[in-house]
Amino acid sequence: MKTTPWIKLCKGAALALAVSYGLTYCHTTKSKLTLEQKGDSLTVIHITYPANYILLPIEEEAMESQVLLDTGEATDTDMDIRLAQTKVDYFVPLALPAGAKTATVRVRNKSKDALCWKEIKLSDTFDTANTDKFRPVYHHTPLYGWMNDANGLVYKDGEYHLYFQYNPYGSKWGNMHWGHSVSRDLVHWEHLPPAIACDTLGHIFSGSSVVDKENVAGYGAGSILAFYTSASDKNGQNQCLAFSKDNGRTFTKYEKNPILCPSDGLKDFRDPKVFRYEPEDKWVMIVSADKEMRFYDSKNLKDWNYMSSFGEGYGVQPCQFECPDMVELPIDGEINRKKWALIVNVNPGCYFGGSATQYFTGNFDGTKFICDNQPNVTKWLDWGKDHYATVCFSNTSDRTVAIPWMSNWQYCNIVPTKQFRSANALPRELGLYTQDGELYLSAAPVAETKTLRKENKEIPSFTVSNDYHIDSLLTDNNGAYELALEITTGKAEIMGFSLFNDKGEKVDIYFNLPEKRLVMDRTKSGIVDFGKNSVPHEIEAHDRRKTTSINYIDDFALATWAPIKKENKYALDIFIDKCSVEIFLNGGKIAMTNLVFPSEPYNRMCFYSKGGTFNVDSFNAYRLGL
Repeated sequence: MKTTPWIKLCKGAALALAVSYGLTYCHTTKSKLTLEQKGDSLTVIHITYPANYILLPIEEEAMESQVLLDTGEATDTDMDIRLAQTKVDYFVPLALPAGAKTATVRVRNKSKDALCWKEIKLSDTFDTANTDKFRPVYHHTPLYGWMNDANGLVYKDGEYHLYFQYNPYGSKWGNMHWGHSVSRDLVHWEHLPPAIACDTLGHIFSGSSVVDKENVAGYGAGSILAFYTSASDKNGQNQCLAFSKDNGRTFTKYEKNPILCPSDGLKDFRDPKVFRYEPEDKWVMIVSADKEMRFYDSKNLKDWNYMSSFGEGYGVQPCQFECPDMVELPIDGEINRKKWALIVNVNPGCYFGGSATQYFTGNFDGTKFICDNQPNVTKWLDWGKDHYATVCFSNTSDRTVAIPWMSNWQYCNIVPTKQFRSANALPRELGLYTQDGELYLSAAPVAETKTLRKENKEIPSFTVSNDYHIDSLLTDNNGAYELALEITTGKAEIMGFSLFNDKGEKVDIYFNLPEKRLVMDRTKSGIVDFGKNSVPHEIEAHDRRKTTSINYIDDFALATWAPIKKENKYALDIFIDKCSVEIFLNGGKIAMTNLVFPSEPYNRMCFYSKGGTFNVDSFNAYRLGL
């Protein structure tokens, strides 16, 4: 990923920059801070000749304090920050006003004896170098801090804009901003300052972006319009608008926000997806509304009219439907035969517990979505445990590219990373295909991922009767590689392989042909114990996820599986990075995405067979890198 190692940020643009264990800082000699402590309820930090940043020490398990950069403006907003009480896990930077002679930061709810008051620093610079063992090599992550859902995905002027739910002030959920990265190839990402910051209306929750080519909103032809949910306990969840005239770098919030509120006062009303419906020359917005999706239309992108709803009683009925998307796709590549796919992210509801992505196929007439299937039919876009909040880029013409968040709400706040938390799974190209008279959504890694290949090790074909060992996949393996295999089943009933390292940590991937399953087992994949502390949703206190998964130990240590057709040949494309394994079967007809945390890279393989032999007809191991 392209990064700028030392970055200055303007006032209020709390950052896309990393600060962690190996912090390097440069203190301006004139700048000075003094503390005015008014009991445990309020501490005022007075700063003269401010440096670029005040570096805040964070303790992840500390209670949140409210930190306010006081500029005297009505838009000044508290940030909830876990200031260090007894130890410092890492630092986060808070940008100070550029060119000011003084600055004031007010901190509420932090005790006078907290360690943070001794460790707090002023700095003009800080190092964004990766210090985290499990930071991926080729997957998108924030430079530091917390990330969840991808937001506002849009393509314009040769750039893919990836906005995302972002907390600049710690590696746990909170203070939702829209973080921002851009790419020209969906592989190399440049980190930019956050595009939309939380404000007095609330957190900036998920949403979507469009290019207003015809200037229907009045901000100029080609403006990027962002639609997002403003969320707070005080104001509820309402849909808002912001516009950008500089190719998505900065946004101005619409002065008449919100543009859409729930007519029935619904509490969970969020994640607007806006798209163009050409047959009626209008725009459509889908909003998650509890356990259904509500459809609205507009001619000017500001005034929205209710049309219909869909979802009540369909598929998995979890606590809440979230992050909707809807795209029209050719069936089996036939341009003149199309259907709509409605993507619905659910939490909880995953087959194996926690969050996941289901979808429905059907017809949309500009007003209503009519599903092809009966309500009790559930279709999953991915059969792993770490695939959620999948949404698609807008303005990509005939191409449909989606990006998932690669984690699960059961344990996302406690995975063993500190400098950052969460990555995006690989961008995936979506398509519709038929199988046994049913319509399904495929998800294949975008073609651009082939540019990641830096070295190819071709392994001659072989037959597996019992065990077949490969003692070394790649020399100096840093944990980032791709395995492409073509397999002929023969008479085998179980055919698979273990990926493992010298410490015995392993991932098992195998076909159980009598049961028609593709399985990935991560129970012995490395660091798994944190799964004992995962927190299932209160409505998921049943045992179904334990019996549906294989080898269940806890909500992380388990095996996931996908239903497959019994065929003579299978093609597997498997992407491994420092903390993930993504499996794509037969061109993405089956996808399975799972996190792993090995103490060192898996660089050895053992193929095995039960009930007969199978052949590996071709096998290529590609070293991957940016």
